[in-house]
Amino acid sequence: MLIFMLYQPHKVKFLILKAPRTPPKEFIYAPPQDPIDVIYKDDLIIVLNKPSGLLSVPGRKKEHADSLETRVQAEYPEAKIIHRLDEPTSGLLVMALNKGVHRNISMQFESRKTKKLYIARVWGNIIDDKGDVDLPLICDWPNRPLQMVDQERGKASQTGWEVIEREDDDMVTRVALYPITGRSHQLRVHMMELGHPILGDEFYAHDDAFAAAPRLQLHAHKLMINHPESGEEIWFESPCPF
Repeated sequence: MLIFMLYQPHKVKFLILKAPRTPPKEFIYAPPQDPIDVIYKDDLIIVLNKPSGLLSVPGRKKEHADSLETRVQAEYPEAKIIHRLDEPTSGLLVMALNKGVHRNISMQFESRKTKKLYIARVWGNIIDDKGDVDLPLICDWPNRPLQMVDQERGKASQTGWEVIEREDDDMVTRVALYPITGRSHQLRVHMMELGHPILGDEFYAHDDAFAAAPRLQLHAHKLMINHPESGEEIWFESPCPF
């Protein structure tokens, strides 16, 4: 059990946190076999709803070759992935249908012109209604792909959050998460650092939080990009499956 002191203006909070569980040493890949779920398509982009359990891009091992990218390319060979979601995360992912569009939307992500909203169910009752997390992240190399907070070497990482619902038993809170940056595992680490790990997270949740859900309770719910041809803001939405 770990005790953390969080400083906020005019108040100090003490949180008693359970240590994260030991992550599995071997990645067992059993992706769902449902057909690809196309949310939107035109001549330049294709927007998909990635299921939990499917890699965004192929892994290094032969048995990890199946991915959303390879499935989409079987039907649209020119399609190229622009950004990624973690394997257990579900939700919206956009792909480009030519190199120029790929470059255009990649720059939108890099310059933070896109907008993203995730939904998560997290452990415990969050007291405040909204807030921000500003904790720099770096890869925990001895335990990769895990990430960790490092105030000296970490890359800037910011997430806004807002409570959607506190479930009746006071042990689970549904939240909206607004990532400003796009670091690997950012939302998962930031919620853990707040003392409210995402349910079903095999990397960062303690045993009780991991066992509380059959999958990672994190979904990329809404995404806004500027259309590469018209420049118009265009929003996409994927219903939350939990």
